Amino acid sequence: MILEFTKMNGAGNDFVFVDNRAQKISLTTEQIIHLCDRHRGVGADGVMLLVPARKGQADWAWDFYNSDGSAAEMCGNGARCFGRFVKKVTGANRDFSFETTAGIITASFQGERVTVNLTRPKDLRLNQSVPLATGPAMIHSLNTGVPHAVLYVPDADQAMVMQLGPEIRRHAHFAPRGTNVNFVQVLGANHIRVRTFERGVEGETLACGTGVTAAALISARVHGFTSPVKVQVQGGDQLEVSFQDEDAEFEDVRLSGPADFAFTGQIEV
Repeated sequence: MILEFTKMNGAGNDFVFVDNRAQKISLTTEQIIHLCDRHRGVGADGVMLLVPARKGQADWAWDFYNSDGSAAEMCGNGARCFGRFVKKVTGANRDFSFETTAGIITASFQGERVTVNLTRPKDLRLNQSVPLATGPAMIHSLNTGVPHAVLYVPDADQAMVMQLGPEIRRHAHFAPRGTNVNFVQVLGANHIRVRTFERGVEGETLACGTGVTAAALISARVHGFTSPVKVQVQGGDQLEVSFQDEDAEFEDVRLSGPADFAFTGQIEV
């Protein structure tokens, strides 16, 4: 099968997009892994297919897969890119919504920057002492569409992302689903830097939108941050997380940042 695709990235978090509105495309796990292979395929952190809305509550829907072929619930950077992709292929000239496994997301546009709302965060847990091979670590966690663990580090450049990331990602404390892992350095008031080990990618990505969001919201609790929070990611871009903090609950959580087209092409899968 010859597959037409579009390659995009959001702050370096990259994805392959496929227009499947006609619903004639069905990808196997092996085909998804091939597409994401950076040596033999297109290369990406995940694959997203545009499909018609299923429940009638949104304009569109996506089928979203991690680079290991597993189904994914949500991705903030991917959602921004998906918004620009949908706008391009459908000709939409207004804000619109799309269904994800985590809930309905709305995309709005400010030039080449895209803002998406995120589903209501849940399962906030602070100050958890988790035993690691290097000793106990103080870890915070929050689900921002997918589960995230947050560790504060004095210097993100020195963070043991590839050493501690896999251990925490599969730690019994976060069983059975595991977790994404974010290493966060406080740069100043309402300003952090985040490096993320992503579940499903099984490695560090240049940015993780839901991880950035989890880090910003947890920083509101741990460090007294207020909205908006500026976040530097490993790819060098800056994202912004805005929110309302009402009665110990986070509402109207939004993620803003770039969503860039790289190229379009065809590949045999």
